[in-house]
Order: sequence, then structure tokens, then C-alpha cells
Amino acid sequence: MKERSTELVDGFRHTVPYVNAHRGKTFVIMLGGEAIEHENFANIVNDIGLIHSLGIRLVLVYGARPQIDANLAGHGMEPVYHKHIRVTDAQSLELVKQAAGRLQLDITARLSMSLSNSPLQGAHIDVVSGNFIIAQPLGVDDGVDYCHSGRIRRIDKEAIHRQLDGGAIVLLGPVAVSVTGESFNLTSEEIATQLAIKLKAEKMIGFCTGQGVIDDDGNIVSELFPDEAQTYLDHRESSGDYLSGTVRFLRGAINACRSGVRRSHLISYQEDGALVQELFSRDGIGTQIVMESAERIRRATIHDIGGILALIRPLEEQGILVRRSREQLEMEIDKFTIVERDNLTIGCAALYPFPEEKIGEMACVAVHPDYRSSSRGEALLDRIALQAKQMGLKKLFVLTTRSIHWFQERGFTPVDVDHLPETKKKLYNFQRKSKVLMADLE
Repeated sequence: MKERSTELVDGFRHTVPYVNAHRGKTFVIMLGGEAIEHENFANIVNDIGLIHSLGIRLVLVYGARPQIDANLAGHGMEPVYHKHIRVTDAQSLELVKQAAGRLQLDITARLSMSLSNSPLQGAHIDVVSGNFIIAQPLGVDDGVDYCHSGRIRRIDKEAIHRQLDGGAIVLLGPVAVSVTGESFNLTSEEIATQLAIKLKAEKMIGFCTGQGVIDDDGNIVSELFPDEAQTYLDHRESSGDYLSGTVRFLRGAINACRSGVRRSHLISYQEDGALVQELFSRDGIGTQIVMESAERIRRATIHDIGGILALIRPLEEQGILVRRSREQLEMEIDKFTIVERDNLTIGCAALYPFPEEKIGEMACVAVHPDYRSSSRGEALLDRIALQAKQMGLKKLFVLTTRSIHWFQERGFTPVDVDHLPETKKKLYNFQRKSKVLMADLE
């Protein structure tokens, strides 16, 4: 019982920085029709209620593609697509509105539930839907009339902000009206993307069957820049995938990131708690599409030795870092990760693994003086910790004489020299008297 209690307390403490970071921010969540009809959707709704209770402003955009197709099939109609966009004639539109309207009521009902012994017990959530989006027809393309399939003409962002300011969740579906009073069928990815851009959302979040983007080896790709995501998207489309949840979300996420939305997250609707894990843990659980900038973190190559030496030499002369020769750097360059900005190396760190003890050493941590007041050190620590975990290491240690408190503030604990791996213990310099600090990666 005590161990479980400790896990609860530790887990709660680790979420606090993320709660503080997310409070007051606007998130746009895209719920595809596949996610809504999955058995895990009740848990997703509960998690949406949870993050709303933490002060996060939420706009939910739901799709209805499988529900619309099922409704069409029930009336003996086949879905019609042109260039992978649904053609919505007058008869189809009525069935689209039926499916979308039913989902709106179902989602609202779930968010309004406050039964005892349920995660939403005692919660009162105002869910607001309305004519916040004005649509216009797609028109005719290559002689094909899209009829009542449309696109966004205008978003009343001020009205949405008023609802969010009042503590409501805004819920929007795939049907919107035009200035002529007609209804049009829009794609959920366009609605979610444009809302995220116009509302200056902090994040856009979407769901797919897998746990994000999967590489050729079956591993989850934790982070992609828009250009990298575009390459993956082009590959999926060239293989005939135009309508999966992953592809539809990536189209929107690439556009959103290039238009100022800092992060877009793709997670699984089948995984219970995926939304909470993605938002309130360091490593997340899915794939992030992040804004490209003039700055990036990457593994060092032989061509970076000059930049690393220029960065670490002043610290070596001050006795903060142990001196490394160019020859030593050349042999160990594969251990280094750098922060590069406009072709200038502004940060570096190295990871030396000790596989037998499942321990890694983070060493040669340096940040350019002009950037020490920013978060580059944390970014390097996060990247080194991720690399260590991918190697199967369980702990990470540092030897430091000047940055003891900095590492302690980030989860490292002072330990005796005896806790070092055997080979490192033999090389420990007792004259330098470096402090040993260690962190548990698990």
C-alpha cells in the first residue's frame, strides 16, 4: 500500500509543472468519427473533462465520416468522392446532418454526465455549439459539382473567445451554414486547423488508430518538423492512403505549425489515458509536429568539433569542465548532442553509457553565455535522457563542481562515489572533488 501511495504522490508531483504551463491556454481537439465510435471514447471524454477542470480552454471539433457512410449505406446510397473529397448532394446532405446532429447530442450528453462514482462526478461543464463558422461552397472542379460540400469562409473568433472566457467547452461539427442560409458539409481537419490558427491555439490534438506516426522499424516517431511530416504524408498518400485519421490530421497539423501553432499532437484513441500521458509527462506517448525554427537539437558530427571546442574552451580554462583535446573529441563525437542556431553551436552535452550497470553519464554540458538564461540546458537534458532511455539505461548521473543546484532542481540527487559504475569509479578524480548527482530515468 505504501509503495502505491508513493507512486501516486510522485506521479502527481511530476504533473504540476505541466498543469501550470497549460492553464489558460487554448487547445483544439479533433475527434474523428472512428474515435467516437470506439469503446475507449468514454475514457477520452472523461479525460477531456479532467483537463478542462485544470483551466485549459478547449475547442472540440468532431468528424462523422464513418457515421455518415453508415447512414448512406442504410438508405441504399454509396458515398461519392472527387479528388478524395466527399460530394454532398441534397439527399446526402440530409443524411449528413442526421449523423452529425446525433453525434453532437451524444457528445454533449457525455460531457454533461456527473454521476457519482464517475470521473466527472460533481462537474458542471457548459458545452456550447453554434454558428461560429460561416461556410461557402467548394463549387465545381473538373466538371464535378461538389454541391453541398463546402469550406470555411469566416470564423467568429471573438464569439468563441467569449465562450471560452466564460469557462465553456466549444463543440463544433462538420456542418456549417452560409450567408445564404444553406448548410454545407466541411472536413473536420479543415475546421480544426483553421480554428487552431485563428484562435492562436497553443496546441492542436488529434487521434488515430496507432500511437502516432510509426517509422519503418515499427517505432513511434516522437517529434517531426513540418517538412519531415510532409515527407511522411506524401509517402502515405502515394501508397493510396488519403482518408485515414493519421493522414487527415497530418495535413492539418503541417498547415497549423507553419501558420504559428507551436505543437500538434497525434495520439491513439484506443489507448486509455493517452491524452493525459501526452500532455502531462516529459516524454509524452505519441507524435508531436513542432514548429521549425532557426534552432534545432541534433546529434553531432565530425564537422561540429570546431564549434564544440569554441563553446567548451572558456569553461575548461575556468576549471568548470575537464579539458578535452581535439583528438579525444574526434574519437567521442558520436556521444555528443548539440544545439545549433543559425549554424552556430550554442549548446552541447555528451552521453557516455555503461550498459552493464544500465547507467549513463551526462557530461560536457555547456551553453553559450548569450543563451544561459533560456531553456537550452533543459532541452539538452531532455534529449540526453531520451537517448539514455532508448538505450535501455535506467539511471543518469553527472559529475559537477559548479552546477549542483541546477541539476538538483531537475530531479538529480547527490549520491556517494560508490554509486558510480566500476570503470568510472576507478577514474574518479579525488583532487577535483566533483559532486556526484544521479537521476532515475524511470
